[in-house]
Order: sequence, then C-alpha cells, then structure tokens
Amino acid sequence: MIPGPVEISPAVLEAHASPPPGHLSPRVIEAFGASLERMRGVWRSGPSGQPFVVAGSGTTAMEMAAANLVGPGDPVVVVHTGYFSDRMAEMLRRTGAEVRSVTSGPGEAPGDDEVRDAMEALLREGKKPRALFATHVDTSTGVRIDPRPLAHLARTYGALAVFDGVCATGGERFEMEAWGADVYVTASQKAIGLPPGLALMVVSERALAARSARKQPPPMVLDWHEWLPIMRAYEERRPAYFATPATNLILALDVGLREILEDGIDARIVSHERTGRAMRAAWSAMGLAPVPAREDLQANTLSALRYPAGAGPSLVARIAERGVVVAGGLHPEIKDRYFRVGHMGYAVTRTDMLVRTVEAIEAGLLGEGARVESGAGAKAVRSALV
Repeated sequence: MIPGPVEISPAVLEAHASPPPGHLSPRVIEAFGASLERMRGVWRSGPSGQPFVVAGSGTTAMEMAAANLVGPGDPVVVVHTGYFSDRMAEMLRRTGAEVRSVTSGPGEAPGDDEVRDAMEALLREGKKPRALFATHVDTSTGVRIDPRPLAHLARTYGALAVFDGVCATGGERFEMEAWGADVYVTASQKAIGLPPGLALMVVSERALAARSARKQPPPMVLDWHEWLPIMRAYEERRPAYFATPATNLILALDVGLREILEDGIDARIVSHERTGRAMRAAWSAMGLAPVPAREDLQANTLSALRYPAGAGPSLVARIAERGVVVAGGLHPEIKDRYFRVGHMGYAVTRTDMLVRTVEAIEAGLLGEGARVESGAGAKAVRSALV
C-alpha cells in the first residue's frame, strides 16, 4: 500500500506473466493499438490527443515533456507543491530554460493569483511565457492542485499547460480536452494499475506543433518526432520499430485500461474519491494529521500523514510486521516527520485491503506507544465504504 508500485488486478497480473512476446507479434500490435485508443478515453483528450507509450518511468515521461517543449532561454513557470515539482524545475533548468518558480511550504500549494503574478512579471520584462508546469498530485506530500484554472491561465498567456499526473491519472478527475491542457504524463505503476516500466502521456496538437517549431531537436530517445510514426503505425495495427517496447507491459496495459473503461472513467474516479474520503475518516478517527494543510489539497490516491506523539519512522517497519507495506516520508524538509499510504488502482475495488491497511497502521501505532482508540479507524473506514 505504498504510492506506487501498487497492487495489481489478477487479470493484469495474468497478462503480464506470459513469456515475452516479440514487439512485432500480432498479439503485441493489437494490444499496443488498443491501448493507445483507450488512453484517449482515460485522459479525456478527445480524438486529437496523441498518446505515447514508451519504456521508462514517470521521470522519463516528465523528461520527454521538458525536452520536446523547452529549450535554452525559454521562460517557463513551475508551480511547486513538493519533491516532484522541484525535480521538474531542475529538468527544465538543464534544458537551459529560464525557470520562474512559484513556491510554497510542504503541505501547501501556491494560489492561482501567485501563478498569474509570475506570468505578469515575465510579460513586464518583455518575455512571453513558453509553458506552465504543475504537478497534479505530488507523491511526496499528498498535495493535489486543481489543474483546470491553471490550464486556463496558461492559455490566457499563450503558454502551454503541462501537468505531471504520475500519482493522479486514472484516479483523480482530469479533463484534458475540456480544460485545455496540452500534456498530461503518468507512469504505469500508479492508478493505471500496472507493474512499473512504462512512461505514458497524451499530447495536444498545440504541443506537437510547438515541438515541430523547435530549431534544435531533443535527444533522440526522448523525441516525440521519432516516436510519433511508431505510435501511429501501432494504432493502425501495423508493425513498426524505433526502440524495443516493454512487450509484457504492453499486454498488461491493454488489460488495465480496459478494466478502467469497463467500469467507466467517471465511475473509477468516483471510486477513488469515495476511497479517499473513507481513508481520511479513518485517519481522523485515529488522530492522525495529514501533511496537506487544507482538506481541498488532500489527494484521493494517497495519504501523507504526520507521525503522532509517541511514533516515528520506525512505525513503517511495525506496520510491515502486520503484512502491510507503506512508505516513509520523501520530502527532504519533513522526511522524518511523516509517512505515506497509497490507495489507488485495484486497491480501491478491495474493501478488505483498505480495512486491513487501517488495522495494520493502528496496530503499529499501538506498538509505538501512540494513543489510539482501538478499532476506531477500521470502524470509520467500513462505515464510509458501505
């Protein structure tokens, strides 16, 4: 129950567990093409969205977005909500971009007005913002921002709207086409519900045009132009090759996306919202305080929880002794003061997993000597999930 890799469904596990097929086999071609089509439904990108599936991680997907859109001297605005938006800013600096950071403390998020001020400051200096980058849910803090007003703000200033959805895609509401977002990236091991190993993104026509206008191409393996004919060939059910894909993961992706869309993406989002509320009810009953400073900043896909009095980092090991694996802190400023619990993907369909997680955390807290009302968390989560 860490915030990725997550538990996966039996059908996804079965699809992934076959002997590795060749990347030009009919089975892989069909699974690849179907996955690209299904991604538009999960991302809500509309027919013009261009999906990309590349072997790699969420960091790979972030790097691809930066490398294709931004070059030396380009002014960009980064909205900071944790470790991964800090990483995004560093990636952009390495492209040579002029990065304007809109920062906040751990558990906080900058307001839309602060982002607007950063855009206006660039304009006053005679610089047109190239892009706005933001993290939908930062895995390090559990902070969730609202992408819609940020996407609108980017459009208002003629900038591209790029979102890191690694800990959000398939679990938090995102309307790529309706909100005017240009890039939304994720990784396979989060709410999409697969093992790790795939970098996934959907890109707007506007973003592809921005890549085409670049004078200096990005590194070959990151270049959308190298991958685009491959994606289009697979979607047309034709064999193609640029670099060998992770074929077992492609088979699993086909199944995982199909499971999401069989439920309906709206229903899957509602399931995550319901689970998020239930877990927050359990934490409240157990006296655990979240890292996010306000309720509207709390993600539905994971919880970042401060250690209560009497508990500390050893709590993670005590919980593991009860058969449940959670994660320690990640944000460097507060790393030893909190822990993280993932609740996304297949787990939101399994009440037993959620209850068992709460019970294991309660037992771990009691083992640490923290004051917890016995059974209160499990009762709260069950009641909220009924």
